[in-house]
Amino acid sequence: MADGAEILVRAGNEGDLEALTSLYNHYVRETPVTFDIEPFTPEERRPWLLSYREDGPYRLLVAEEREPGPDARGRILGYATSSRFKPKAAYDTSVEVTVYLAPDAGGRGIGTLLYKRLFEALAEEDLHRAYAGITVPNEASERLHRRFGFEYVGTYTEAGRKFGRFHDVRRFEKRLSP
Repeated sequence: MADGAEILVRAGNEGDLEALTSLYNHYVRETPVTFDIEPFTPEERRPWLLSYREDGPYRLLVAEEREPGPDARGRILGYATSSRFKPKAAYDTSVEVTVYLAPDAGGRGIGTLLYKRLFEALAEEDLHRAYAGITVPNEASERLHRRFGFEYVGTYTEAGRKFGRFHDVRRFEKRLSP
């Protein structure tokens, strides 16, 4: 963090579309973390962004590094989402969650801060479970999810092919309500 900069966690909005698309495209182009294989334009990514609300179970939170000042707008360091788990109504009390960080933002507690705020917001919702899928190996993501009470429940073996090889996805779940 730059001297005097602060990290603001807030709901994502249309003004973030270009930065969020760029951040995500890094993972599309450089890693097997996502199974998307072609980068997106901001316009292609707009429906994704507009699917989230400031309230309710489906949220997009961004971590923004801001310099001091009344008109400051900073750099997006990462984002966390809670999304619909499955399209059938019986799954409506479940969400899938994820965190993506800017390549230089790891190890700074940004993922922890994003998940802390996300789960605080979701505590007021009618939700029973949160699920996460982690393409392995990804020790940092597994540590983050375990820190928030997620438990390993199984592996989808060779679930996706990217960069010429198959990748496993470990599945984790967290109880949100009794």
